[in-house]
Amino acid sequence: MVVLRDGGIECPSCGSLESVGVADAKRHTASTANLDLTEARDLASRDDLRAATRTAKEVCRKYVHRHGFINGGDLLSLSDTYLAATELLHVSDIVGRSMDVADEAEFYFLSLLKGADIGERPAASDVPKTLTEARGLAYAEAVKAYRRDLGTYLDDHPDPAAQQVLSTLTEHVKRVRALEGDIDPDDAERLVAVANELHAYLTDGDEVALAAAQNRLENID
Repeated sequence: MVVLRDGGIECPSCGSLESVGVADAKRHTASTANLDLTEARDLASRDDLRAATRTAKEVCRKYVHRHGFINGGDLLSLSDTYLAATELLHVSDIVGRSMDVADEAEFYFLSLLKGADIGERPAASDVPKTLTEARGLAYAEAVKAYRRDLGTYLDDHPDPAAQQVLSTLTEHVKRVRALEGDIDPDDAERLVAVANELHAYLTDGDEVALAAAQNRLENID
């Protein structure tokens, strides 16, 4: 199924401008693109931090841009790889533009770079104070992207309870973006948890996950 991406028409799997849809085509926004940070890690290992941040930023930007969360009509989860890539995109930008990079910021960048493409991301407690806004904004943007496909999925599979939770989640994301990510990393993590609890409810009928999402939203400052 061909979808619109930033004003262009392309196949989300291969980037083709040719429609390969059939009569019973299902929603599809997922991409087969992989996140490969090998080159950026090689540059970092040669102590070329600036080049490593530039390369990581470009790789993550392309990956995030092409990524989607509906695969042949099935709703996917908000993966750790996508979250790490989104955060690495922001952290790379900050570290790459800094005239004097603090040791903790450099170490955090390298930690993200080491494991982002295999779905490893630092815990909320590991985020240095200088990068909490990057974490908050990155996760808000990731949840916003996921919210877009979640809304599309609900168009095809209406569920009033899920829609209500999604609406509340959307308001929280708007607030975080207005604050430019300046929130506690634990609250950023809660937004992600709500998105994946909605996924569990919609794909597995997990009522406990839906209740957990509702409760979690009520406890976000």
